[in-house]
Amino acid sequence: MAGGGGILPMRDDADVLAELVKKNENFNENEPQVAANIGQQMFHMDLPILPRGVRARIRDISIRVRPENAVLVGGGIGHLAAWLLDAWAAGDEKPPTSFRIIEEGGKFGVILDRLIRRYDSSSWATVVGTPWNELVAETSAWNAASASIESASINKAPLPSPTGLIVIDVPETERPSSLRAALEIIDRDGVIIILEPEVPTGDVGEFPPGRPTTPAQERVDAFNDWMRVVREAGDRGFKSAFVELSGATLVVMIGS
Repeated sequence: MAGGGGILPMRDDADVLAELVKKNENFNENEPQVAANIGQQMFHMDLPILPRGVRARIRDISIRVRPENAVLVGGGIGHLAAWLLDAWAAGDEKPPTSFRIIEEGGKFGVILDRLIRRYDSSSWATVVGTPWNELVAETSAWNAASASIESASINKAPLPSPTGLIVIDVPETERPSSLRAALEIIDRDGVIIILEPEVPTGDVGEFPPGRPTTPAQERVDAFNDWMRVVREAGDRGFKSAFVELSGATLVVMIGS
């Protein structure tokens, strides 16, 4: 699956999802040394860090998918990217043909480029500074215009096709729009991995006309939009699994 790669069995949707999201017993949750160093930097920079079990499970699923083309939305300073690169480049797992790390504005582009070179992955891994939604719109337009051209030319698009794996690691309020964009370009049997936002709690006050005005109201607004996009995905035939892990719930979607 996932662009001509995977190893998942040909079963019904529930069995495929169960096989996909389970823990990979061939790997442990020990932090790769490069990722551990980045984690220390994030701690000192007061940047949010995904729980280790979440990072490990994202790696497990990504390896199992074996995508031809993979995307990480939200590269940051490379913590999650280091887990994936370590599995693909430093281990025995075959890497994707292309791995695009999306980090809007290129703020951490130099750091991410250094990480890619550290793993000798420059031939297949690249940092992209274009905003995710803009990149998806450009890719969708390119693919539509190239529909009648031989398939080799499609790989000149902003994002190579088919996109077999999209991992989304962005702040809670950005997850609904990032997921909605991912649904537009994921391959027919591709996989999307994203964290479910936490359910907002407490009184956030009256919503004024128009957009919310406080961070708490923005979280409520974003969570409501999250629920809408999950329903939209279901209506479009995507199958979802919700994996409860320590500190977070991982959502895994398979296209159809």
